[in-house]
Amino acid sequence: MKFKNIFKNTSTMTTENTEIDQELDETTLENNANGEQMIIEELSVEEQLTQDLAKEKDKYLRLFAEFENYKRRTTKERIELFKTANQEVLLAMLPVLDDFDRAIVEISKSEDELLLKGVELIHEKLKNTLVAKGLEQVEVNPGDAFDADFAEAITQIPAPSDEMKGKIVDVLEKGYKLGDKIIRFPKVVLGQ
Repeated sequence: MKFKNIFKNTSTMTTENTEIDQELDETTLENNANGEQMIIEELSVEEQLTQDLAKEKDKYLRLFAEFENYKRRTTKERIELFKTANQEVLLAMLPVLDDFDRAIVEISKSEDELLLKGVELIHEKLKNTLVAKGLEQVEVNPGDAFDADFAEAITQIPAPSDEMKGKIVDVLEKGYKLGDKIIRFPKVVLGQ
């Protein structure tokens, strides 16, 4: 009987141990599940922070790029302003330069060489001063092909030869540019 009781107690203890083990296993599983949820939540928080950081970096880089573009644009505009700041003054001086050109042509018809030389000196001085300020003459000569981007056609006349059809026959007024910008187009006559 003692043996049966021991066996009975042992089997009861085994059953109790099994139940305790099951409870421990269930508790462990719950703890592990909570731990995994915490890990998942922590990872999602970390991922969220990483995403927020990436968004802020992107916003910063875009703002920085926009500012760099603004600086480049304003610098370019400032350079253009300095290049063309003299434009109004130079435009006002062009008729004077034209008058000197006409005066030299008329004075050269006379016999007075000293007068011609004096006017030529003043003309060269004015021309050199304007060139120093950035003025350049637009090169258009009789016989050149007409290009509406670089010359203004005033009129058309019958071409003196077949070669001159559609080409410049005469230049009535010189054209000038300031830097790369044409401030006065040359006025030309076309052959028809």
